[in-house]
This record gives sequence, structure tokens and C-alpha cells, in this order.
Amino acid sequence: MLRRLDADDPRFKGAVFTPGLNLVVADRLRGSATTDSRNSAGKSSLIELIHFLLGSRVTKTSLVARKPLREITFSLEMSWPNVDSLRVWRTGGRPNVVRISPDIADADSREPMVLDLGDDLAEIPVETWNRLIERDLFHLGAEHDGVSGRTLLSFLARRASSHGFNEATRTFARQAEADATTNLAYLLGLDWQLANGYRELAARKATRTQLRKAVNDPVWGRIVGSIADLRGQIALAQGQVDRLRTQIADFQVVPEYERVKEQADAVARRIKQLSQDDVIDRDNLEELQQAITETSDVDTTYLEPVYEELGVVLNEQVRRRFEEVKDFHRSVVRNRRRFLDAEIAEITERLEARRTERSHLGEEQARLLRVLNDGGALEALTALQQAMAREQATLEALRHRYDAAQTLEASGRQITTQRLQLQQAVSTDLDERFEHTSEATLLFSQYAQRLYGQGREAYLAIEAGPNSLQIRPHIHSDDSRGISSMVIFCFDLTVAVLAHRHHRGPDFLIHDSHLFDGVDDRQLAAALQLAADVTEEENMQYIATFNSDDLDKAARQGFNAAPYVREPHLTDRLDDGGLFGFRF
Repeated sequence: MLRRLDADDPRFKGAVFTPGLNLVVADRLRGSATTDSRNSAGKSSLIELIHFLLGSRVTKTSLVARKPLREITFSLEMSWPNVDSLRVWRTGGRPNVVRISPDIADADSREPMVLDLGDDLAEIPVETWNRLIERDLFHLGAEHDGVSGRTLLSFLARRASSHGFNEATRTFARQAEADATTNLAYLLGLDWQLANGYRELAARKATRTQLRKAVNDPVWGRIVGSIADLRGQIALAQGQVDRLRTQIADFQVVPEYERVKEQADAVARRIKQLSQDDVIDRDNLEELQQAITETSDVDTTYLEPVYEELGVVLNEQVRRRFEEVKDFHRSVVRNRRRFLDAEIAEITERLEARRTERSHLGEEQARLLRVLNDGGALEALTALQQAMAREQATLEALRHRYDAAQTLEASGRQITTQRLQLQQAVSTDLDERFEHTSEATLLFSQYAQRLYGQGREAYLAIEAGPNSLQIRPHIHSDDSRGISSMVIFCFDLTVAVLAHRHHRGPDFLIHDSHLFDGVDDRQLAAALQLAADVTEEENMQYIATFNSDDLDKAARQGFNAAPYVREPHLTDRLDDGGLFGFRF
């Protein structure tokens, strides 16, 4: 139970709580103008401070983060299992740590961030404080995925700032149904782990939806891709890897690869040079053969008949001279023929020699080319191996993308199948836990009939839905604001009582005055009397903030609020009437 809420600022109006019903009232003073409001008196702020001291997260818009309150240290004294009382301090200026006394952290598993301040006072991280709340107030084990002490507290102390009074089974406006019902299942004694399965499936479905959107994106779609496209890309990549693997398997390293390559290049150059020399020599041979054909003795037989016709008689001396000339000419012709024959023979010999050399060079060139074709340099082998490694990496990446694409395609079917299996398992579990659901339903019905009379249809509908465990409190009536508020009141009272009875939760329930806006006078009086009776019977504590005129409505219906009104006494006076003793 909560005992006292206080602060180190003397202007703060400390709140004192006792077992049973506790009413914190805000009055309208007689001198107040009609424009004065009790909305700033601090009723909701009192509940915000309780949440703050019980480990709630602090944001820039949080109450304690406001400049006038940032340096104030607030404290809460409360009863605690296995100790007489526990006190916790926290300030908005240092929201990540709390101080507790006595030090209730487990001595066998103390975290490094726990600071012993002496006198049984310790400073601990707020995360550690939340784990202690889960361990001691809600009896949660080390592993409790889907169940949070902060969420459980939000069902026992709803906050108007989070729109906690909009719906009975949610504590803030956009809370996922699977998340809310998992925590409610724990408080009601149902299989919260099965209920948490819905939350996990919802998370998987949300991830799949995002991935499907990414696949359709022209840029991000390349990360996964379609199964059909990836099949083709994998086939091409596999072919490239196989081709490189074959080349590497057949590759032979030539130790003197560069020298052999230079020899092959030299042979090729020599063969080319021989071919060029052959062209020149064949041209020369053709000219020489033409020249030897044209070289022959001069025909002189026509000369003497010509002279005779002219009447010229050649004497013996002339004839002898002419014969000498003819002999000289024949000598010249013979010498030219011998020269030309020698030249032709030399060229023919050179051509034959080059033909023979070219034949040998051709064989050598073929040998060298076979060596180069069958093998290569070590650098070439290394390059091939590196290329294959790159192609294999590409192939593996494509296969991973293919697996991801297959998983994505199959995940929708898997989620549908698992959802049906989970729905069946939850339905079976509810049948097996009939006593738990019956206890909750009967208690809720009993409380509703205390407010609306015997015969009023009121029940808790608990069933395995397709997307979550479904818990629907129902009181048959019109859909007025007042009846929906009383549905929340009866539901919260049922949850708090069952959690306390079966050691799954603490012994307090807190409601803000917003819950009672628009509630009929009779139901208001009946609700307060019900809270007083139940908390006395169950040894629990109910804390509610009220406007004084709402209490007056209950008083006119016979409810005496005086024994239950607790300090502080809040008013709408601007300067010091509110909880903090000043306006900001």
C-alpha cells in the first residue's frame, strides 16, 4: 500500500494514504470566480507523481521535466514485501536514478551501477528499480517477454494524460491490443505466454509488411528481389563459377612463363622476317631468270649477204677482224650467263635454306605455343582464383537473397497457419482455465450489479481472437459516457482484486477524477461504497481524486465521504491552492 507522497519543497502539500478507501478532494472556494478551474489543482498531477516515483519514463513534456519542478526531489513511502516500509526518492533533474531505503537489491546479483550511500540507503538506476517492482510487486520471474511492470501499473493507476480512460482494456490510446491483453492475461491468471504469441506474430507481420513494401521499392527492392529474377541470376552466376573452376583445375603453372613467352615472340618475329626476305629474293630470282632468257649470241649471218648486194667485197683481213669481234661477244655472253646462273643458284639456295629454317621454327613455335596454351604464369592463376572468389561471393549473396525472398513469400502462409494454431491453443487453454475466467466474470458481474441492481446483464467475454486474446467487459445499458466509465471502474476493480488475491499484483488501485465525469449520482455513490467495502474485505487500498461537487452528488445519495477524505486538501486558489503550493 501507498503511505505518503512528499517533496523537499516546503510548498508541496504532502499526501497521506491509509488502507481502504482514500479520497483526495479539490474544493471550489466561495470567493472563486466562475472562470477559476480545479483542473490545475493537482489531482492528475498526484497520480503522475506516483507513476514517476514508480519508475515511469521521463520525456521533455513530462510533468517533472518542467523547469519549476525539475530540481524538486519527490518521495514516496509505501509498504513492501519482506520489509516494514520502503521509501523511494527521485528528481526530474536526474530522472535516470532513484534512491531507495532500505536497500532491497539482491545482494547476490548486485549490479555495478548500484551505489551504496550508507545507512541502508542506495542509489540505483531506474531500470533496476523497475526490475525490483516487477520482482516484488508483481512476482515476475527473470524471463517475462510481453509482460511489463510499467504496463501492469498503468492498469492499476490509469493516467488521463495517456488517455487511459478511453477504453477498459487499453491504458493509452494507441496501445496494441495484443500487448494490452498479454499483460491483462497475467493479472487475471490466464496463460500470458500464449497471449504473448499474438504480440510476436503481430511483430512478424509488421516486419513482413515493411519488407514487402521494400521489395516493391525500385532501390530497396534490390536488397531482396523476386524469386523468378533471382533464379535466373543464380543460374548465370553458377555457370560463371563452374567455368572458372574448370579453368583453374586445368591450369598448369609454367615456372619460366615469361621467358617462354619471349622465345615464342622471337620465333614469330624470325618467321615473319624470313617471309619478308623470301619475297625480296623471289622478286630478284624472277628478274634474273628474265635476264638470262634475254642473254644470247648476236646473229651476224645477215651481214655478208648485205655487203655483197652492195658490191662490197670483204677482204681476208676484215673477215679475220670480224671473227675476233664475234668471239669476244660470245665470251661476254658466256660470262654474263655464268654470273646470272651463279646469282640464281645463290638465291635458290637462300630460299631453300629459309624454307628449312622456317619449318624448324614452325615446329618450335608450335611447341612453345602448346606450353603457353596448356599453362600460364602464377600471377595468371592467382587472378583466376581471385575472380572465382568474387563470383562465388556474388553467388552466395544471390542465394541468401533467394532464401530471404522464399522466406518472405512463405512467411505470410506461415503467419496465417501459426495464428490459427495459436488461436486453437488459446481457446483450449481458456477451456482448461474455466475456473479463472469464471471467477473474473462472476466478480465483474457482482460489482456491476452493486452499481446497477440485480438482474443487470454484466459479464466479461474472454475468447481467443484471430489477432489477440480478446477481453471485453460488458454492462448492458445505453452507450452513455457514464456507463462506459463504470465499466472501466468495475473492470479495474476486478483485475486489481484478482491480482492481489493470487499474488500477481500489489494491493492498491488508483483512479483519477476524470473517470467519474458524467457518472449518474446513484452510480457514483454506489461505486464509492463498493470501493470502500471491497478494499476492506480484500485488505486493499483504493485511491481516487475528486472534485468536491461530485462528492456532494454522492452525499445526496446517502454516501458519507468524510471518513475517507485524506490530505492534502486542494483548492482552486491560484497562488497556493494546488498540490505544489504554487502555480506554474
